[in-house]
Amino acid sequence: MNSKLLGGILLVVGTSIGAGMLALPVATAELGFWASTALLICCWAIMTLCALLFLEVNMWLPPNSNLISMAGATLGKAGQAVAWVVYLLLLYSILAAYIAGGGDLFHYLFGSTGIHFGYASSALMFTAALGFIVYLGIRSVDYVNRGLMVGKMGAYFLLVVLILPFITGGNLDSGEFKHIASPSGITIAITAFVSSMIIPSLRTYFDGDIKILRKTIIIGTLIPLVCYIAWELAILGVVPLEGSPSMKQMMHSSSSNSDLVVALSLILQKSTITSLAKFFTSICMATSFLSVALSLSDFLSDGLRVTKKGMGNFLIYGATFVPPIFVVLFYPDAFLRGLQYAGLSCFVLMILLPALMAWRGRYYAGLAQAGGYQVAGGRFLLASLIIFATLMIVFGLKGVI
Repeated sequence: MNSKLLGGILLVVGTSIGAGMLALPVATAELGFWASTALLICCWAIMTLCALLFLEVNMWLPPNSNLISMAGATLGKAGQAVAWVVYLLLLYSILAAYIAGGGDLFHYLFGSTGIHFGYASSALMFTAALGFIVYLGIRSVDYVNRGLMVGKMGAYFLLVVLILPFITGGNLDSGEFKHIASPSGITIAITAFVSSMIIPSLRTYFDGDIKILRKTIIIGTLIPLVCYIAWELAILGVVPLEGSPSMKQMMHSSSSNSDLVVALSLILQKSTITSLAKFFTSICMATSFLSVALSLSDFLSDGLRVTKKGMGNFLIYGATFVPPIFVVLFYPDAFLRGLQYAGLSCFVLMILLPALMAWRGRYYAGLAQAGGYQVAGGRFLLASLIIFATLMIVFGLKGVI
């Protein structure tokens, strides 16, 4: 495997694996490990197919065309408007979730050292500390993120390896398969495989080489699947579904991230695992926050046509951080709820829109190039994805409203 291919794969992996990984065991706890694994495999297959459809549509347009341009070319101004609104909702939902989760962890970490701050103060401190790095620009974010990513993956592998000996068969067999259709579990699992937004950059990186791009997308989405299954195995195999502490307690808690660390500490009684869990959860929040906040600030700067200089800088970062902070202050359980709303946005942006754009471009707009790249499955695949996304949006809305 050449270094360029490896770099592309890591970009996909880095885009997919984030703080949403922490929510997966909580969101899928009622399914148990085996049904959760089946759900993750299904979500991986759907999101990989949609990523390849996204690539197909992107190849019809000039290099550096993004989702907004793709929606405009295939679905017109109405599709473009929907893409704008839903993309903005996606980024705000994810950022609110990460601020809530980061504030919860700050509250727990400070409390464990004898320093006590309220949840609101902890959320503000988390946002201020990492928001300042984002304010300094992409170079600062890049350098900080590199170090954090090395620490995150190292902590993840050590944590899983150390937890595995404590897994029990009874915990793995708990849960019921009937919960596999739970909207909250599906929406968060779908969010865990989001990587389509990096595809326009990958196309430029690989000079439009379809063979390499397909390989990058498939391998790059398969690695998170393996990581998620191992994480589910470790957490659901150790923390019971019922009792105290338990996964069900976390499902109804506004501080599920710190509760997870506490549960591992109480059950395993291993200081090394507790320290690693604190470190891993904190870094997951930090890396995810940095990338999403930077993306949102760039999106707002471009959309509002405001340069990030002088007063424009304060305007853009105010618009980036103030709305999600207010959401967190009024909704302390914003971590899981925010990821659920992000999942709904993903159904629109990452499943429904790629299928609609491919359908319109292939069969009506005449954008598909003869002999060009096309995902197999024809109208049946596209219709199935459109129906699935529509049903999940409807049921998902019922679950979060």
